[in-house]
Amino acid sequence: MFNTTVAWITLRATLSRRRALLFALPAAVLILLTAALKATRPPMLPWPSHVLGTFGFSVLIPLTALIIGTSVLGAEIDDGSIVHLLATPVRRSAVVMTKFVVATGLTVVFAAVPELIAALISGGGSIPGQGAAGLVTIGTGTFAVALFVGALACSVIYNAVFVMISTATTRAIAVGLLYVLVWEVLLSNFVSGVKLLSVSHYGLGIANGLASDPVLEAGLGVLTSVVMGAIVTVVALALAMNLLSSFTLKGEPA
Repeated sequence: MFNTTVAWITLRATLSRRRALLFALPAAVLILLTAALKATRPPMLPWPSHVLGTFGFSVLIPLTALIIGTSVLGAEIDDGSIVHLLATPVRRSAVVMTKFVVATGLTVVFAAVPELIAALISGGGSIPGQGAAGLVTIGTGTFAVALFVGALACSVIYNAVFVMISTATTRAIAVGLLYVLVWEVLLSNFVSGVKLLSVSHYGLGIANGLASDPVLEAGLGVLTSVVMGAIVTVVALALAMNLLSSFTLKGEPA
């Protein structure tokens, strides 16, 4: 299901495009913002959970995954070069899975790792207790690892969704951006029922399960997050394979 040749070509092409310069921009903003807040010591002690949870999981990870996930396959579909790849003996399922793995790996590097770095810089989250301002600080290591694991989960699920979208429409960036802004940023944070179908809350649910930080406002338990995340990933990849097969039948000469 994984083709190393396709992976190498995809990795080289993705990192060589000008849009690759955008990969590090959201991560840089998160790290700089965290460093600035840490240096100024804001009075609201649980700011790491708010910043790294809300901004990290609702903005940084989905936007990074959107740019990468839609480019690994969508760019080839847009310019027609996908026909040459599909004309090779490589199975269509292998093409989708390889593109997905590459996109996930890049998202981990440009989003999940920066989330880990920012969490380490922040000094840890906070939970209700008897400490200063009624809060007790969560250990930096525990907090950072929890967010990193949650970010890893989001990287996997988001890329499955965006790879699927790139096979469904030539306007994958626009559709994906609309999904992130309307569904993940707005509805999932203000309409409780939407959280069950929110990728960012799957990641937050997993992170909260490891750090026990209610300030993350996950809204979902670990088990629910893992199960729903797995379902969304499998369904999205299955749809992507089916859509790519349909594209082959239409795009290849009889």
